[in-house]
Amino acid sequence: MPPTTNHTATHAVDPTAQRALAINLDESAYGSFSEIGAGQEIARWFFAAGGAAGTVAKTMSAYDMTVSDAIYGKTGRYVSRERVEKMLDHEYGLLHERLAASRGDRTRFFAIADTAAAKSFVGGNECHAWMAIRFQHAVGSATSDVVLHARLLDSANAQQADALGRLGVNLVHGAFSHWKSPHSLIETLLDHVGRDRLEIDWIHVAGPAFKAVDNRLLGLHLVRLGYTPAVLFDVDGSPLLASESIRHTRVLVERGRFAPVTNLNMEMLDVARAAFEAVPAAKADTPRAPIREIMEVTMNNLRDRGTAEDADFLARVDLINTVGKMVLVSDIGAFHALGEYLADRQVEATGLVLGVPLLRELFNESHYRRLDGGILEAFGRLFTHSVRLYVYPTRDVITGQVVTADTLTVAPHLAHLLEHLRANGLILSLARDPNALRTYSSEDVRSRICSSDPSWRDLVPPPVAEAIDRNGYFGASCPVK
Repeated sequence: MPPTTNHTATHAVDPTAQRALAINLDESAYGSFSEIGAGQEIARWFFAAGGAAGTVAKTMSAYDMTVSDAIYGKTGRYVSRERVEKMLDHEYGLLHERLAASRGDRTRFFAIADTAAAKSFVGGNECHAWMAIRFQHAVGSATSDVVLHARLLDSANAQQADALGRLGVNLVHGAFSHWKSPHSLIETLLDHVGRDRLEIDWIHVAGPAFKAVDNRLLGLHLVRLGYTPAVLFDVDGSPLLASESIRHTRVLVERGRFAPVTNLNMEMLDVARAAFEAVPAAKADTPRAPIREIMEVTMNNLRDRGTAEDADFLARVDLINTVGKMVLVSDIGAFHALGEYLADRQVEATGLVLGVPLLRELFNESHYRRLDGGILEAFGRLFTHSVRLYVYPTRDVITGQVVTADTLTVAPHLAHLLEHLRANGLILSLARDPNALRTYSSEDVRSRICSSDPSWRDLVPPPVAEAIDRNGYFGASCPVK
């Protein structure tokens, strides 16, 4: 919590208080604070820092639901993007209406709002918050918005409230100081808070301060910084909040490079979906949850050519969207970590789509040296979350024989583990006609594109070929001859 001593002592000790004081001393910034659910934590920093009369026009805390509805209107959920944007609309509208005539010629007005579910007295609730700021980047300008979602990771209510207050100070500071560089704005959000206390898993900017900004790249930057393990994009490329979009659904995830998406990728997903749908419901009288098909690109796969370049990332998202699939961009390497990420977002069941070579790699014990329980711990953590592996067969490059999940052999001391997983339906083999088995990769397609071999078009879905031709995707990534 911010100290209650005079601001001279405060700002010498706590950098968050320094930032609040700096804003208080900026005569052009003036605004309102509206906070629901974790106290007046943002406003408190500005009052404790001293000189708050230079910044704070109003503070509001509408805790009671009836009172909140009367002020801001009803919404489906109180901790939601819809609610925080209604708060912005109302508070900024009043601020500008009441003060524009008297000080609009010298003031950059703002309204900051948050609605949070911090740890309750009884515990067990989801701890998260929506926070947003609407501000004028210059005197007299139209307004711009920054809206974000954060998961509160501290174990105690008071600590969560403190983290939320610090985040709010950083958001106000970033909006006024770094609006020209949204990446820099994001990079300062967790200053003096820490990634162990908050996870920022969604952000969106809009307005004249951010005219040339692609919000997909801001989502990628969250993953790059380690602010969140993954970001999710809808079939039209728009960023989604995973905890809302895949909650109470069944998800089918295919991991790969997708540079570009190939016919093989599509076939694997299609065949796996049929098997996924055939799994009986846990309760016969319960309606089946909808299925979301997701193609996941890991940061390691984005770095397959050295760096995770923005253009390459946007090309992959665009091409996956052309075939109507959602995109998950993650920095999650281990399969058990992916299973836990999805379980934390309360999915009902997960199907992971992979090929035999990757399944074989999962039985490489060297990947689990950092786990006390080794491969048994990794598999235990993976399969405790209603996860199944759907495995596409391959053809052995030496013998020419088709290898399936049922015929794969592993180290002798792991054979019983593999058989246990197969016998319990946790690893399922996808049946394919050996004569129609596809074995090429995205790299094969990319190589043909780079060598001007027109046969690459036969290896990708027609919409993907059209998009590559239209936008010149991947051409800039070809090796220089």
